[in-house]
Amino acid sequence: MLTFIKAQAVSLTATIVDYLTTILFVALLHRWYVTGNIAGTLAGGITYFLLGRCWAFKAQDNNILPQAVRYLLVWAGYLMLSVSLVFLITQYVGVNYIISKICVSIVLAAGYNYGLQRFFVFKSQANHD
Repeated sequence: MLTFIKAQAVSLTATIVDYLTTILFVALLHRWYVTGNIAGTLAGGITYFLLGRCWAFKAQDNNILPQAVRYLLVWAGYLMLSVSLVFLITQYVGVNYIISKICVSIVLAAGYNYGLQRFFVFKSQANHD
């Protein structure tokens, strides 16, 4: 349970970084919302990996490369799903990009991210909590 709570705190922090970056790109830099979504997802993904590895899942392996490759695989899938779904919902349903991003983030966090991060990317002694 402690690992789950820490993972949620890491996820919240990464989400804040993601959303602030997205909004910065769109509202202040006047970039297309898809470009902002990609930039935000990149920033949030880096934040999640670093905090997840060091704090939430307490990875014991000193060799970061295999873990980084596993994370990159999971994260690339998340990026493709997130960008595609936000685009589809915003473009074809007419929902604001921030609302689309919130809905997509919630669905992907619960249905995609946590399990893959814990049991595939950061598989460590934290998995015994």
